[in-house]
Amino acid sequence: MNTLQHRTLAIVATAVAAACLASPAWAAAPMAKTPAPGWSRVMLGQFEITPLSDGTVDLPVDKLLAQDAKKTVATLAKAHLKAPLETSDNAYLINTGSKLVMVDSGAGSFFGPTLGRLVANMKAAGYQPEQVDEIYITHFHGDHVGGLVSNSAAVFPNATVRASKAEADYWLSKENLDKAKDKGSFQGAQAALGPYVQAGRFKPFEGSVELVPGVTANPTGAHTPGHTTYMVESGGQKLHLVGDLIHVAAVQMPAPGVTIQFDSDQKAAAIARKKAFDAAAKGGYLIGGAHLQFPGMGYLATEGKGYRFIPVNYTQMR
Repeated sequence: MNTLQHRTLAIVATAVAAACLASPAWAAAPMAKTPAPGWSRVMLGQFEITPLSDGTVDLPVDKLLAQDAKKTVATLAKAHLKAPLETSDNAYLINTGSKLVMVDSGAGSFFGPTLGRLVANMKAAGYQPEQVDEIYITHFHGDHVGGLVSNSAAVFPNATVRASKAEADYWLSKENLDKAKDKGSFQGAQAALGPYVQAGRFKPFEGSVELVPGVTANPTGAHTPGHTTYMVESGGQKLHLVGDLIHVAAVQMPAPGVTIQFDSDQKAAAIARKKAFDAAAKGGYLIGGAHLQFPGMGYLATEGKGYRFIPVNYTQMR
């Protein structure tokens, strides 16, 4: 190779090196820092079920669960979790083919900036608030009814809201509000339901009743005076939406007797959970929970003195 060729190669090498230095490195791509998709979808017989996330909220479960805090922390650690626990707040859309029904509504603006994402996720899933025909509420705690309203107006303008009469009688009572130590919970419930009550679109029910074909209300009480679960059935398949029968799966699945401070009747709450979970494990059908890790659906198997939760398989609905 002569001197001219050496010089030419040197010039080319220098140019390539300079170009490489001038180009941005692939490893320097900025982080997206956006949340994961907040909706999922499965078929239940002929019904389309769309779990919706309202977001997550940190709960100091080591202080809230009715067991030694150190034991709670140790149990969480075995599941690679910690306290405070980032906890899902889920709702469920049920498209029966003739009705679009939603169970619970998320927290809306009632619980701070990490929640209130249900409507955005509903729209991302292909639905609009105006399309919802009926909303079934498990109970009137703010993280289940707050999403009904925005700036004191109904978020779901065409929907009829339904809940247990026992729940409504307790939380919507002015007398109960006046004598309550925790007035905020009553005020929140009354603010959330107010627009629907005033418009004549709140219709309470009593006892176990089929609200639309394939969706049956089953009041349990215990967590709140009128806490209600909803059994969804289509094509021989079942999904039991259990509301707040469980809050911390990592602890309460293996030890279902552990209750939480939010339960108005601790003993009855543990009994209601065991009854519902025994039936699901024996029947081999799905459960869905407001505070199970999103999308909050799966099967139960008995294991020791408790249960093992088997999350629903991811599907592209083929």
